[in-house]
Amino acid sequence: MNLPNTLTLFRLLLIPFYLWSFYSTPSPHKVGALFVLLVAGLTDILDGYIARKRNAQTQAGQLLDPLADKLMMVAVLFSLIQSNRVPWGAAGLLVLRDAAMILGGVFFYFQGKRAVPKANWWGKTSTILYYITICAVMLAWPAPWVAEWLLWITVCQSYLATFLYVASMQIISVRRVL
Repeated sequence: MNLPNTLTLFRLLLIPFYLWSFYSTPSPHKVGALFVLLVAGLTDILDGYIARKRNAQTQAGQLLDPLADKLMMVAVLFSLIQSNRVPWGAAGLLVLRDAAMILGGVFFYFQGKRAVPKANWWGKTSTILYYITICAVMLAWPAPWVAEWLLWITVCQSYLATFLYVASMQIISVRRVL
């Protein structure tokens, strides 16, 4: 197990800590949960950087990294829906997109294939915008209507990024590792 994969597994373990922190904090701002989410985001940046820098990319990491990202985002969105911090429609669209990406990856995996998209900045921009939006929602800053406005922009931008991601994909055959 290399360091990038260890960081990815750590990110998976942060999901229950996020949920515990979100639901156990009486404060309306949920700063502890936001901190856990930001630590998860930092590990996502670090594992990708280290994997590329040390040429330590693995098939397991390529499968688990996006899974950890999507599962964390789905947990965050469900907690925000349940606490009435975001509208069902916007959050539902983001959950649907993340669930479709998870299921697509699993489908290709069990077919012995892997989707290889061309790298683009749309996905990274989408992730950054997502984190900014979640911070604005959790902290209710600068105003709740601004956070909701940002959320809808994030939804639109994430669907654009997903469309470009899928359009640039190549499907290759691989040996399954898990």
